[in-house]
Amino acid sequence: MRIDHLDLNGLQRLATELAGLCEAQDVIFLRGDLGAGKTQFAKFFIQARLGEKTDVPSPTFTIVQTYEHVDTGDEIWHFDLYRIEDENEIEAIGFDEARQYGISLVEWPDRLGRHMPSQYLNIQMEINSDDTRNVELEPIGRRWQDRLYNFKKESHARKN
Repeated sequence: MRIDHLDLNGLQRLATELAGLCEAQDVIFLRGDLGAGKTQFAKFFIQARLGEKTDVPSPTFTIVQTYEHVDTGDEIWHFDLYRIEDENEIEAIGFDEARQYGISLVEWPDRLGRHMPSQYLNIQMEINSDDTRNVELEPIGRRWQDRLYNFKKESHARKN
């Protein structure tokens, strides 16, 4: 599913809608060049799940930021693997634990190596010259295929 020319409001709507579909053990890969909107998408997603006032710093230097909903206990793990040099570091930052208990948002997922899950939602972003984004959603595995199929049907119904 491809969505072209999303402005920031459109990116926020998409992140909010996808946040509503997620449940524990879901993994979302955020791919794109530097500045494509991966961290901004993650911020919108996390705020949609936990509240608009949630502070969402970039995990570029910490590599991972974790969030927990006070009332529900829902966990979100936001990984930025840009600085990971060896896939053995993945265990040390809690990726396997995150996949068991929470929702994982992963920037630069190509660095996962042998820790690559079999099911995830791949989100590829590119920025246009007018500061809009083109976003491609690709479900990998049955878990995401069914949800994305229903999401597309509901999205199409809203447009008509």
